[in-house]
Amino acid sequence: MKTKKLTNKERAALAVAALKAEYPGAVCSLVYEKPHELLIATRLSAQCTDARVNMVTPALFERYKTPYDFANADVSEVEEYIKSCGLYKTKARDIVEMNKRICEVFKGNVPDNMEDLTSLAGVGRKTANLILGDVFKKPAVVVDTHCIRITSRLGFHNIKDAVKIEKILREALDPNESNDFCHRLVLHGRAVCTARSPKCRECCMREFCEYARSDKKGYA
Repeated sequence: MKTKKLTNKERAALAVAALKAEYPGAVCSLVYEKPHELLIATRLSAQCTDARVNMVTPALFERYKTPYDFANADVSEVEEYIKSCGLYKTKARDIVEMNKRICEVFKGNVPDNMEDLTSLAGVGRKTANLILGDVFKKPAVVVDTHCIRITSRLGFHNIKDAVKIEKILREALDPNESNDFCHRLVLHGRAVCTARSPKCRECCMREFCEYARSDKKGYA
């Protein structure tokens, strides 16, 4: 008997419940205390592990304590602190420039809306959504590589366009659950639904995941 195809809203509700049970503590893996610190840490995390970023940021945030400190920093000195994160020259420049704008335009405060956040150097929708969700507690959908991969396998979409995926997920998810859902996808993507060898038999979502239930990738 053929199983009824789920709507995205139905799939989202099942996924939220399964991930919540599997990973009850849903927190950002980047360590920070102040809004501008999360902004900087997220910029550093591009093509770099969160673990590495968390090793680098304590000394960086000790040296530069406020957005004004970063805005007045020498780019070459910032480079020395973040060299091990990769792409450090571009990241250092962006960090200084984003903080200059925060100080000059937003009076030293990290803005609380998508338009203003994405006006900052090096900040795209993924970073902006993380700030909106974690700092300002607004409904947000962080579409990173884990999110793209896992939601595609689940059957939400078959595309790679992050903006379109964000729209699809916003329409499907309960806004009160979207932030934690994205954090849990990261945890699940690292532990189970990896890029190269997903552990479908161990997955808490295998019963309704199109990838796991396909003939080719069946888990039974």
